[in-house]
Amino acid sequence: MSTKKKILIIEDEKPMARALELKLTHSGFEAKAVFNGADGVKILEKETFSLILLDLIMPEMDGFTVLETLKEKKIKTPVIVLTNLSQEDDEKRAKTLGALEFFIKSDTPIATIVLRVAELLT
Repeated sequence: MSTKKKILIIEDEKPMARALELKLTHSGFEAKAVFNGADGVKILEKETFSLILLDLIMPEMDGFTVLETLKEKKIKTPVIVLTNLSQEDDEKRAKTLGALEFFIKSDTPIATIVLRVAELLT
């Protein structure tokens, strides 16, 4: 039985998703990446994760819809939003829907994200 904290990355930019997956794995977490919101929700219905890293702009189901769906399904996994949307309204909306943190991808090094994940989960 693995005692590693599991993190689900829902991110349609594959290079970003892979980089996060690698960095988190190297930091001692179990990370899994999916590339759209619909797949993310499907996995969350079957598996339990300690944390979700969620992009907002994605095909099939965007991050806001994922947050709304998690709320409806009473999936209480903490969410950190990673996005290139830098509008204050987007951040407010994400946090209203339950996101813990909101990072602008272009302004935030992956190392910073991994550090924040470690702080939240340890």
